Amino acid sequence: MIISNLEHIPGKTITRHFGLVQGNTIRAKHIGRDLMAGLKNIFGGELKGYTELLSESRQQATDRMIEQAQSLGANAILNVRYSTSSITQGAAELYAYGTAVVVE
Repeated sequence: MIISNLEHIPGKTITRHFGLVQGNTIRAKHIGRDLMAGLKNIFGGELKGYTELLSESRQQATDRMIEQAQSLGANAILNVRYSTSSITQGAAELYAYGTAVVVE
């Protein structure tokens, strides 16, 4: 599966268009990560727990988008974008979307 944020793949031709595919996940904060984040706010530094949480969430949303594209028969997803939104206090949605196509 080719995944790209471009509208076209150089050297490839789009031969079939399936339209929008998407994947999402909603994640809540973890109390252990919150405690470490509180300490980092005092002393400074990367919030590694949150970095890992967002990375895992992004991968899960991407995997779900790919599954949807594969079920349609696509071999590429173009113009891929990510979006994050707050659902409730302490929980957020990570959303991945793009255009499923066949390229040759």
